Amino acid sequence: MSIRQTITHKLEIDLSPEHLEVIDESSMHDVPPGAESHFKVVVAAQRFDGMGRVARHRLVNQILRAELSGRVHALAVHAMTPDEYFQAAGRSPASPACMGGGRQGSE
Repeated sequence: MSIRQTITHKLEIDLSPEHLEVIDESSMHDVPPGAESHFKVVVAAQRFDGMGRVARHRLVNQILRAELSGRVHALAVHAMTPDEYFQAAGRSPASPACMGGGRQGSE
């Protein structure tokens, strides 16, 4: 099972989301093809109702702790209630461009 599939499966099991997107953004970064190291998660779940943004991110990070301690280098989380997702018309902020990591300023 790929990292993307594992992330999707775990979030589906633990959050029962009404909407879930797991986007592999590794190709936007200076990593080998197929690295599966940078992800963006857009998730709308009733479980987030009454939780602040930090608590939502902590919950997602806890669910994915094994992946975050392994191959996943970066995880952008956009966690919303279904109502918030509807109000946002299903949009989430675009991820920033890669700054080149350790190569920045070395040229």
